[in-house]
Amino acid sequence: MKIALIAHDKKKNEIIELAKKYRDVLANYELYATGTTGTLIMGETGLAIHRMKSGPLGGDQQIGAMLANGELDLIIFLRDPLTAQPHEPDVSALLRLCDVQKIPLATNESSATVMLEALQTGEFFNYKKK
Repeated sequence: MKIALIAHDKKKNEIIELAKKYRDVLANYELYATGTTGTLIMGETGLAIHRMKSGPLGGDQQIGAMLANGELDLIIFLRDPLTAQPHEPDVSALLRLCDVQKIPLATNESSATVMLEALQTGEFFNYKKK
């Protein structure tokens, strides 16, 4: 299973704390992240992460290309809904691709926790892409 980890600037601490809490779970999967988020998570957890460019510099589009090619299975994207993002069209396209490809997407700490708990307990659903 391939998981992408993304977080807007004001949500980076939240995704780092999630990664630390669920480090043993995440270590079982192939991880991808946008540049800064990946660097910060790797530094705090020691997890191996394939890093893309920073989101505003094309990282969101790189993750989107992976989605479009069926190369990702789960996205955790902690978004900051209260701050305007200069790359908002890229963010919207990424969210739309998750819907089109039927890829589970967590956009806040609560939904990410539900998904990570399901992975931890083995209750994460087995779905088949159609």
